[in-house]
Amino acid sequence: MGSKEEQRAALYQKFKELGSVSHSDAVNKTSIVVEAANYIEELKHKVEKLDEDIMSSNEATSIPMKATVETLDKGFRINVFSEEDCPGLLVSILEAFEELGLDVRDANISCSNKFHLQAIGELLKNEGHVDDIDAQVVKRTVLKAIKYWSDSNGEE
Repeated sequence: MGSKEEQRAALYQKFKELGSVSHSDAVNKTSIVVEAANYIEELKHKVEKLDEDIMSSNEATSIPMKATVETLDKGFRINVFSEEDCPGLLVSILEAFEELGLDVRDANISCSNKFHLQAIGELLKNEGHVDDIDAQVVKRTVLKAIKYWSDSNGEE
């Protein structure tokens, strides 16, 4: 009997923590889960808004860029495109990949008159933060690399 009581107490504690993290005042389990799910959706919208803001700041440069990241079974497909040549941008993006622990498995790159990078990257297994990295994190990191490149090239 003691083990069931311990399990209930542990479960109660986890619900209490979930309610606290999601800023829920709810008392029953269902309400806590529903409010936590709503809170997660709210956070996802905030992340999307931040990504849009980062992209907008990149669009404020004289060189319009487009960056997309898709999740694959074992990694990500990253596309970066610009209508203009961007000397040095590839280096900034590859440094960002290295910072993330993203190993480039395949890449197509065009740097003549336009910049186009299509890369397949896989997370290195020995990195301690692999579970924390998703397509949004990769995209934010690529956008930061573009912003850094743009700022360092006096594009603004």
